[in-house]
Amino acid sequence: MWRLLALAFLFPALVAAQEEHNHPAPEKLGTASFSTSCKPTTQQEFNRAIALLHSFAYKPAEEAFQSVAERDPRCAIAHWGIAMTHYHQLWEPRLPTSGIVAAQKEIALAAKLPEVSERERGFIRALSLVFKNSSILPYSMRASNYEKAMRELAATNPKDVEVQVFYALALLSDASPLDTEHRKQKEAADLLEPLWRAFPDHPGIPHYLIHACDSQELASRGLVAARAYSRIAPSAPHALHMPSHIFTRLGLWNDSISSNLAARNAAHQQGDIGEELHAMDYLLYAYLQSGRDGEAAQVIQQLKAIKNLDGGEFKSGYAATAMPIRYIVERQQWAEAEKVVTPPASFSPQAQATAVWARGLGLAHNGHVREAYKESERLRIIEKQLRESGDGYWAMQVSIMRREVLAWSAQAEKKPDEAAAILRSAADDEDGIEKLPVTPGPIIPAREQLGDLLLEQGEFPSASKAFETALINAPGRRGALLGRSAAFR
Repeated sequence: MWRLLALAFLFPALVAAQEEHNHPAPEKLGTASFSTSCKPTTQQEFNRAIALLHSFAYKPAEEAFQSVAERDPRCAIAHWGIAMTHYHQLWEPRLPTSGIVAAQKEIALAAKLPEVSERERGFIRALSLVFKNSSILPYSMRASNYEKAMRELAATNPKDVEVQVFYALALLSDASPLDTEHRKQKEAADLLEPLWRAFPDHPGIPHYLIHACDSQELASRGLVAARAYSRIAPSAPHALHMPSHIFTRLGLWNDSISSNLAARNAAHQQGDIGEELHAMDYLLYAYLQSGRDGEAAQVIQQLKAIKNLDGGEFKSGYAATAMPIRYIVERQQWAEAEKVVTPPASFSPQAQATAVWARGLGLAHNGHVREAYKESERLRIIEKQLRESGDGYWAMQVSIMRREVLAWSAQAEKKPDEAAAILRSAADDEDGIEKLPVTPGPIIPAREQLGDLLLEQGEFPSASKAFETALINAPGRRGALLGRSAAFR
């Protein structure tokens, strides 16, 4: 798809390790204890399913909950668990289309079974609000209803750790990316931190603390959880990866590299392509910020070697699209950027927009302004499509991408004031909206691009200020560090 360096690296160490060790290490997922009204003989398997769910190992968790339901057909909360595996609260999409009908059936079955505690009924009732009237009510309203129901359940069961932890997750799932004060994230963190002192081996608590602190304001608060989570649940690839969210926010590139190497290998062994690609995207990002371009190129070759890649699955499609573009654009290979191919229609609009943006930037930087404007128009169409579908967050992200292309096009047309004004507006908007967990960050932050633009215009004090702000937002980014250095010359 993209012309990049041709380096061969097909996991030889991993294959050798698989050949030498035929006996897997004992499973280690952390400790969860969720009391149920089901047969006592199912309790251990149910707790295992909950631990898997807390590490977003959705498919294995679904299989474990199904096992409980088969062993105890009257276990209502097992059907709640199956439905929960179709609710990806912090991922994109939150409700995969393929799972909505299945989840609705499970919730309906759970509600009909009589032998259930009031607490379990509260879990079932709350989750039913996520799937109820899904074709009529917008997801945001249903998520808000779920959070309110979980708040009531948490108030009724103040000493129940699982109720409190799932409530914290509900807060995070309903937090607005436009809230720069991170109020719900702070509420979740305040709830989780004392729980962790009481339950230090619980996998969900450090996991959700990391998500709560996945912002520049709170990242340092999440560092202890980041260093602990992978030790608590090393059998879950997502637990090995999640610490890198905090490491990325703090510019701890070696830590991020170690985290994602482990996560990628574990996901590969378990056949979890989505998690493997997600870890590879963060790994590539860390390599590029560390100046380890050769190893970044190897990650691209590993991407090319992956078979049966489902671009329609958001996490996989986005990472597969973004990685080669990161490698090209971070290294300012504008001739290569011009050649980026838009992925097929089966990929998400967000992935398609990323490819169009890269091509537009390449054309603008190379002075092909007319063609660059055509790419900005393509971005406008994708932005409109996303807005009309109700996805305001990604519509804003694509709007920022579109303005970046327009700004560099104006610069190529020798309109410096217009270029700076457009790019400054994009940077202001980007600074006011949080990234989602699907990505380590914008491929090139708008504020960093503004510094590059002002540097090109010879506005060195203003460029230096832009780079300083960019480094506050994203510490340790290589491009901003190099730009700041150039601005002082």
